[in-house]
Amino acid sequence: MSAPKDAYDAALERAVVHAREWLESLPERAVPPRADADELLSRLGKPLPDEGTDAAAVVDELAALAEPGLMAMPSGRFYGWVIGGTLPAALGADWMVSAWDQNSAMRFPTPAMAAAEEAAGRWVVDLLGLPPDSDVGFVTGATMANFTGLAAARQHVLTEAGWNVNHDGLTGAPRVRVVVGAERHDTLDLALRYLGLGVPTAVEADEQGRVRSDALAEELSKGDGPAIVCLQAGNVHSGAFDPFADAIAVAREHNAWVHVDGAFGLWAAASPRLRHLTAGFAAADSWATDAHKTLNVPYDCGISIVANRRALRTAMGVHASYLINPAAETGPADPFEKVPELSRRARGVPVWAALRSLGRTGVAELVDGFVTHAQALADGIGSIAGAQVLNDVDFTQVCVSFGDDERTRAVTAALLADGTAWMSGSRWQGRDVLRVSVSNWSTDSADVAASIEAVRRAAAR
Repeated sequence: MSAPKDAYDAALERAVVHAREWLESLPERAVPPRADADELLSRLGKPLPDEGTDAAAVVDELAALAEPGLMAMPSGRFYGWVIGGTLPAALGADWMVSAWDQNSAMRFPTPAMAAAEEAAGRWVVDLLGLPPDSDVGFVTGATMANFTGLAAARQHVLTEAGWNVNHDGLTGAPRVRVVVGAERHDTLDLALRYLGLGVPTAVEADEQGRVRSDALAEELSKGDGPAIVCLQAGNVHSGAFDPFADAIAVAREHNAWVHVDGAFGLWAAASPRLRHLTAGFAAADSWATDAHKTLNVPYDCGISIVANRRALRTAMGVHASYLINPAAETGPADPFEKVPELSRRARGVPVWAALRSLGRTGVAELVDGFVTHAQALADGIGSIAGAQVLNDVDFTQVCVSFGDDERTRAVTAALLADGTAWMSGSRWQGRDVLRVSVSNWSTDSADVAASIEAVRRAAAR
């Protein structure tokens, strides 16, 4: 028996009310949550009642209980951890994805989801100037996007070495050398750990965190056999980009697969103003990004892009009699051939909506705006007595010291207690820093001005 036609009405109507209240509160709301997890658990974690509760009442109760524990991450004054906001079209599309409730593993049973994701993938590849025949998969975030690209890399380099990793596993396999820059993101190491590739070999980076091509060449020349080189588009502290053309040329001399971790920085390639930062990166073999960061779609939505379709589909694909129309090695692949999951939501649909709403020019303006605001924040904070901006602000990241580590930590703590803006504390190149990441489409000049004044107040204390 089908559900009554109005079964969802009341719950959805209440959800819309609460969602609007939340979004409308963001311009004036203090950024930090007002209650901690233990306090909220005492309210949310009471014994499960024997009897059920009306759906609309459940939505109201959840909204009321959760509200004190919500951080205003979608606020234009949130600059922590490279977390973007959500574009209106992407949010609306994501609501429909939940309502449609499609398991987006295969093209045959869910053609609308597959087509939207394939179209979004083509748009992404085109915007970034990557090889047009690349496979694109939508995963949970940048960590799994790195995992997916590196799984294809492992597959390829071991196959080239005459080893069938799918059949024989890693025991007894030729050792795969993985070479990274000293300032790669920790999640890259995590993905390598998941893949059984161990701790990578780190080579020296320059003062902005860019891998040194001469150090890369020296390390690769120490051995032979299967090799993977991991480069970075957007250092998490400085925003710097590795020298792709030179580094990839070095990697090619040693037959190494090149993977680019571009969790937030990959999108610089979509901007004529910033495209020089990614010059040469299209010659790599795989790329990873997180659409929730720079593109501003809802969680969760990482994007994995792999030029070598055979390597990706061999690494990720599975075939079973109940899976209808499994993909061939050429031609359109089922979504499950390109990602680690079978059961998943249609993450690519909000990407399609975001790109459709922005257009090519809008994407460039979005990314350019982040950089403009980051540079304004750097200028304003840098003018505060005792403040020193430590990085070249070429992209969306700003790192500031206020003298010694103790004072920097104190200023950071005072800023967070103020609540006007959220900038995360971190440690970079042996110094404690206040780290600013500009990633939200809604950040405007008023947010920037208010945030600078909040840092000024914190420094004055």
